Amino acid sequence: MAKHGKKYQDAAKLLEDGKLYSVAEAMELVKKTATAKFDETIELHVRLGVDPKYADQQVRGAMVLPHGTGKAKKVLVFAKGEKVKEAEDAGADYVGSDEIVTKIQGGWFDFDVAVATPDMMGTVGRLGKVLGPRGLMPNPKLGTVTMDLVKAINEIKAGKVEYRTDKAGNIHVPIGKASFDVDKLKANYQALIDTLVRVRPAAAKGQYIRAITVSSTMGPGIPVATMA
Repeated sequence: MAKHGKKYQDAAKLLEDGKLYSVAEAMELVKKTATAKFDETIELHVRLGVDPKYADQQVRGAMVLPHGTGKAKKVLVFAKGEKVKEAEDAGADYVGSDEIVTKIQGGWFDFDVAVATPDMMGTVGRLGKVLGPRGLMPNPKLGTVTMDLVKAINEIKAGKVEYRTDKAGNIHVPIGKASFDVDKLKANYQALIDTLVRVRPAAAKGQYIRAITVSSTMGPGIPVATMA
């Protein structure tokens, strides 16, 4: 069993055993437990009452957080022709086609999100085995395979996040930084929870949101009272 350091142990002492915190209390507390020398990411973890092994119970999508994530994301766009300039003008960090594919095949992954126009997916498909496992494969359901590159890039830069159930039915999403004020963290938290409730699979039975926890990168998990 991993042994936690003194800072973690001190932070854990701020929590009351067995208590479920309100959203406001949890956001105030998670800021207090973020004691690292860097600006820690605040993460939201939600256990859903779904069985992801069934296709009709998988929960996956993307949304733009009201106050972003606090992290500047590097965007790679697969495009050709006039779409190259469109992507560059919209603020894409890297734009290309076959030469980018070759670069990635050589081990380059200096980007956070990949976007592609539909006509490029035949080319991008060659990277499925390396981009897929990293969660970097462009996907039309997530808005990253599109002809509207301006919208896609602007949303990503504004704080678009992806959510997806893991094998145990849990979702893990960043909702900001420890430097965010409580109101911004609360707004991002609520926006994500509202989205998860809205996309509840019809096949999900019983209690849908089973447990909610927030934590900083290096801090303990703080249980939040569920309302759905």
